[in-house]
Amino acid sequence: MKTRYSYFCPCPRGLETALAEELAEIAALKTPKTIHVHTQVPGGVHFSGELNDAYRVNLHSRIASRVLLRMAHGGYSNENDIYDLTLEQPWEDWFGYHHTIRVDVTAVKSPLKSLEFTTLKIKDAICDRFRDQFTQRPSVDTKQPDMRIVGFLDAHNYTVYLDTSGEALFKRGWRLETGDAPLRENLAAGLLRTAGWKPGVPLFDPMCGSGTILIEAAQMVAGIPPGMRREFAFEKFAAFDEEEWQDIKNAIRMNPLPSEPTIFGSDISGDMVSMTRNNLNKAGIKFEVPLKQIEAQEIKAPTEQAGILLTNPPYGERIGVRGDQSFEPDDLAREFFSAFSANLKQRFAGWSVFLFTADLGLPKLLRLKESRKTPFFNGALECRLFRFDMVAGFNRREAAKPKETE
Repeated sequence: MKTRYSYFCPCPRGLETALAEELAEIAALKTPKTIHVHTQVPGGVHFSGELNDAYRVNLHSRIASRVLLRMAHGGYSNENDIYDLTLEQPWEDWFGYHHTIRVDVTAVKSPLKSLEFTTLKIKDAICDRFRDQFTQRPSVDTKQPDMRIVGFLDAHNYTVYLDTSGEALFKRGWRLETGDAPLRENLAAGLLRTAGWKPGVPLFDPMCGSGTILIEAAQMVAGIPPGMRREFAFEKFAAFDEEEWQDIKNAIRMNPLPSEPTIFGSDISGDMVSMTRNNLNKAGIKFEVPLKQIEAQEIKAPTEQAGILLTNPPYGERIGVRGDQSFEPDDLAREFFSAFSANLKQRFAGWSVFLFTADLGLPKLLRLKESRKTPFFNGALECRLFRFDMVAGFNRREAAKPKETE
């Protein structure tokens, strides 16, 4: 029987339930099922499985930030306890002294005074273990390490993980260029899931920037796994099974190309539209995703069938009305969102509109009442995904209202 391991997948805060659902879907790809999804905690989901299940989750998860394999868990009262528990682990079964390492520590309510010192003690323990056995030790490389070791401390317990992913999983391996403030890919995938979008449903991003939301959706339509174009840390593990990894990749079945477009994008900036087109190409999208350079206040519904409009509206300067500097940013935002809202009411009857923003006063700017708001964190920034349902006849009712007199 194969050894089972405990894993933890961190994810953007707010996406824990979406990640747990996704892990259950990935578990169903294998018969008999060996992935078991356990508890959700703020910022991630615990699961257990075989070593090749880490291969699967790294390849298929759109929402996880990493897949961490638990090496040890125990109580501590000082840094020496952390050193001792780390020293006891068989690191040499996983990697060699010729590999480079990096150690990161996260703490919640830990009584320890210095996280830097704790990080150093974990690194020392790993290096001392190698030195005792082989008279040589791994070097530290903080930029591009072969192996990342992650320590987590709460008030009483210490858990140490070996990262199976390498680079964070939102780095899909295709992106070379970004616009300003790009949305991370795993957050974009989580927003699509939270909005209830599924392949086949019309999707429109009218402020698409460098195209992250559109590309995540297009890869789902095509059946391209997010990890298809990149490498992972587990490929350097001593126990890595190349044959199993090839079998998992060979089991991927691409979807037939759609007969007509269902994903659409636009942006005020021609440069962004070109960048999105370029990025779609790099991400392996072989079907048409119609893109247009147009201001968001002037867009029209791209299909007869109502669908989902999902966008991450720009902040401040990125709203610019073709570089018009005569407005103050607040006036600009008010003007922009008022025109955008009027256009949505007029031309998007029946659509569900989702706006992801750090501006919690956005509904007021739009003069719309949200039907739902879901809290998320984009890094440390608290955000909301606002949902507005564009009811048919909305605009006629608005027009029939008595006008306010000055």
